[in-house]
Amino acid sequence: MCRSIKTLRPPVLPEEATEEDIRAAALQYVRKVSGFRAPAAHNREVFDRAVDQIAQATADLLGGLEVRGQAVRQAG
Repeated sequence: MCRSIKTLRPPVLPEEATEEDIRAAALQYVRKVSGFRAPAAHNREVFDRAVDQIAQATADLLGGLEVRGQAVRQAG
């Protein structure tokens, strides 16, 4: 598991996760799964697209979660 990925929802994170927080988590995930810290030029497009898609999916997830009956609003 990616140990550097942190929980991005309240109350664990005291404030809403920023786009930067979400993108950093997505980047860590793609790095871990792909095994590349920085992809070669011929893999850059697919690597970046995966980060974008995972960041969007994360924002959607966080935006749809309810914590103690309240919707958690996130950037995205």
